[in-house]
Amino acid sequence: MFSLNNKTALVTGGASGIGLAISQTFAEAGATVHILEINEALARQVADDINASGGRAEAHAIDVSNQAQVVELVGQIAAQGPIHILVNNAGVAHVGKADTTAEADFDRIFRINVKGVYNCLYAIIPHFKANGGGVILNMASVAASVGIPDRFAYSMSKGAVLTMTLSVAKDYLKDNIRCNCISPARVHTPFVDGFLAKSYPGQEAEMFEKLSKTQPIGRMAEPKEVGALALYLCSDEAGFITGTDYPLDGGFIRLNN
Repeated sequence: MFSLNNKTALVTGGASGIGLAISQTFAEAGATVHILEINEALARQVADDINASGGRAEAHAIDVSNQAQVVELVGQIAAQGPIHILVNNAGVAHVGKADTTAEADFDRIFRINVKGVYNCLYAIIPHFKANGGGVILNMASVAASVGIPDRFAYSMSKGAVLTMTLSVAKDYLKDNIRCNCISPARVHTPFVDGFLAKSYPGQEAEMFEKLSKTQPIGRMAEPKEVGALALYLCSDEAGFITGTDYPLDGGFIRLNN
C-alpha cells in the first residue's frame, strides 16, 4: 500500500524539517523526488543522500516567490515526463502581533508563504490538466484554525493556504486534480531548536518541555509523522479525498480547553 512507484513529485522546501521528511518518505515509497529549495547546497546534499540510499532525487535552486522562475522550472521538469504530485511546503515563520509586525516582515511572509504557493499552483495546474490529473498537498498550520499568540502574519499566511486548498479542490474536480492540506501543530524541526537557542539561551531544555506540553498529547510531532500523512494523502489509496484539511496536532485544536 501507499506506493509511489513510477510517480514524480515536486517538494518545495524539501531539504529541511518537514520538507526533508516528506522528500525522504516519498523516495522510500518509490517516487522520483524533485527538491525545490532556496538553499541549493543543502538541496544537493539531500538529493545525493537519497540517491546514495537507492532512491531517486534531483535538486533545484529556486525562489518560490518568483513566478517566472517557478514556471520555467516546472516546465523543464515536465519536459522530462509527467509530474504527478506537488507538495507546497516551503514557508517561513514570524513572531509578532498586528502592531509589532513591520511592513517588510509582513510582505516577506506573504511573498513566500502565500504567493509562493500560488506561483506553484499557477505553474502546475495546466500541466496536471493536460495529463489527466494530479495531486496537490499544501502545508497549512493549526494557526489557520485557532488563535495563536504573537503569530499574526504567520497565521494570516496559513489561513490563506487553507482557503486556497479549498478553492483549488473545488475548481478542478472535473480535471481529476485532488487538493488537500495538512495543519501541523508544533513539530520538532531544526527551526524549533534554533528559535529556542536564540530566544532562551541556557533555558533550551526547560522551554522545549514547556512548548511540548502545549499539545494535549504531551509532545511535539516528529517530521516523519507529517511525512507519513503526506504519503497517504498523495497516494492512490487516498483517491476519494479532496478539499480537506488534516490537523496533525496532538489534540491541539479540539482538546485544548
